[in-house]
Amino acid sequence: MKATIWHNPRCSKSRAALTILQETPGVDVEVVEYLKTPPTRAEIEAVLAKAGVRPSQALRKGEAVVKEIGLDVTDEAAVLDAMAAHPILIERAIVITDKGAVIARPPERASEVL
Repeated sequence: MKATIWHNPRCSKSRAALTILQETPGVDVEVVEYLKTPPTRAEIEAVLAKAGVRPSQALRKGEAVVKEIGLDVTDEAAVLDAMAAHPILIERAIVITDKGAVIARPPERASEVL
């Protein structure tokens, strides 16, 4: 099985989710450091839809950029635009497989799509 993780190596939860994927037999892991290689707005929208979550549910509301840009966190389209422009706003880690997608917080949630 192939699993893709939108990963931030500086985040302990993201590292823990990656470890779970790497230690699961039969899982081929693709690591996407989304801060270095940001997903497009369409990719973000598609993955969140696959995960069954609204953009506002996958938003890191505590990031300084939320205040800096005056983001209306209730406006789903604005949140998607902001995530595309500022990928630091995307909650981490996100694990994507053929079975679905999940925000791996806590990291053990990664197992839900394996």
